[in-house]
Amino acid sequence: MPIKPINPIKPINPIILGLVLLFAACGGPQQQAATTDTVTDDYGRTVVIPAHPQRVVSLSPAVTEIIYALGADSLLVGRTDFCEYPAEALQIPTVGGISNLNIEKILSLNPDLVISGSMVGKKATDQMDQMGTPMVCVIEKPRFEALYDNIRAIGRLVGKEKEADSLNALMRERANALDNRTITQSHDNALPKVYYVVGFGPTGNFTAGGNTFINDIIRMAGGRNIAEEVEGWNYSLEALMQENPDYIIVRREDSATFCGMKPYNTLDAVRKGHVIGIVSGTFDLQVPRNIDAILYLRQRMSE
Repeated sequence: MPIKPINPIKPINPIILGLVLLFAACGGPQQQAATTDTVTDDYGRTVVIPAHPQRVVSLSPAVTEIIYALGADSLLVGRTDFCEYPAEALQIPTVGGISNLNIEKILSLNPDLVISGSMVGKKATDQMDQMGTPMVCVIEKPRFEALYDNIRAIGRLVGKEKEADSLNALMRERANALDNRTITQSHDNALPKVYYVVGFGPTGNFTAGGNTFINDIIRMAGGRNIAEEVEGWNYSLEALMQENPDYIIVRREDSATFCGMKPYNTLDAVRKGHVIGIVSGTFDLQVPRNIDAILYLRQRMSE
C-alpha cells in the first residue's frame, strides 16, 4: 500500500505570531496585575509603593502591632526598639529608636516599603525619600474611630485589605456591645472623674487632653476625663489636686512611684486604692488592644 505523504507544516504568519506572544505576555484576556500602587499618606505625600511588598520595615509600635494583627508579620524585616508587642516582634532586627533611627541599618535590610508613624521626624522622612525607598506615614489621630481607618490603610499597604475589614468588623462589634453595658456611677450620680498620667514629677505633669483618642477611650469606658477641656498634653499640678479625680490611670511600671510621691499620695484615688495600672501600649497607642483597655477600665471602675 502506498504511503501517503505527510502534509507539510504551514509557516505561521509573523504578524499572527507576534499577536499571540503579546497576548500571552499580557496574561490572556485579563490585564496583567499592576506592580505598583500610588497612595497619599497622612502627611499629604504621594508615594509610589510596590503592589505586593515582600520586605517591610516598621518605624512605629502601632504599625507593627497592626501588621501582626493582620497576619502580615512574615513581611517584616525591621522594627524599632519600641516595637515590643507582640513578643514575637522581638525576633525582628531593630533599626534603633524612633528619634535616632539608623538609616544605614534600614537600607541594609533592603526593604521595598517602610511604614512610619507619628513620632518619625521630617528629616528621616526626607532621607528615605532621597534614598529612593518608598516610605508611607500612618499617624495616630485624635479620634478613636480613626483606628479603623489606620487599620484599613495599613491593610492596603501590605496586601491584607480583606483581613483589615474583618478585624475592623470584629472590633466594631465589640465596641458596639459596650453601649449595652452600664457602669456603677459615683456617689453624686455623675460619671467618675478620671485622670491619665502621661508624665509626673519635677519635670511637669502631662496628660491626654480632650483632643486625643485617649479621651475617647476614657469616655467609652464610662468615665469623664478631668482634662477634657485641655488641648494638648500639659496639665497643672494645681488643677489635678483641685479636681481630685475618682480614678487615676497610670502605666503599670510607673504606678508604685506615682503613688509614693508627694503630693500625689494625698489624692483620694491613691488613698482609696483607685489607681489603675495599665499595660503600656493598650492605652497610649492607637491599636486594636484599645478595646481590651476599655473593657479593663470598665471592670475596674465597676468594682
